Amino acid sequence: EARPSPRRVFDPPAGLAKKTFMLSQTRRARRPKAGPSQRQLRAGELVRHALVDILRLEDFADPALADVSVTISEVKVSPDLKHAICFVEPLGGTNAPGVVAGLNRASRLLRGKLGHAIDMKFTPALKFVHDDTFDTAASMNRLLDDPRVRRDIEAPGADEAS
Repeated sequence: EARPSPRRVFDPPAGLAKKTFMLSQTRRARRPKAGPSQRQLRAGELVRHALVDILRLEDFADPALADVSVTISEVKVSPDLKHAICFVEPLGGTNAPGVVAGLNRASRLLRGKLGHAIDMKFTPALKFVHDDTFDTAASMNRLLDDPRVRRDIEAPGADEAS
């Protein structure tokens, strides 16, 4: 029994249109994954500013969040703007895991307050993560303050002599 060949979903017209269609497909496939779009960056900053105001004004019953100042360094929003990862660091860096856990427990409350504070079609679901860039920067500063490293940096022509 001969089976008919499956029908093609898109059958471009013969000639030049087919070549153009094939070229556009290959160009699209080779394009590297870009970073966040301008829309994502703008929404992330909007969410970050609103969360800073909410955390400044809100009194939490959770003991992990009582009388704690939190720095929100960055908010990364998903391409559909429905999920946001908030990078936070407690002031002084003390009890970071407890503060992050407390913020994640309070994320539904914060999302509700955020929905009233921003004008977006969807209020993103919030996930809080400890931001370790401050720790990384401190370790880099400690390395640069090391006398051996300072000697290598300040030595005139150390690279040229090799």
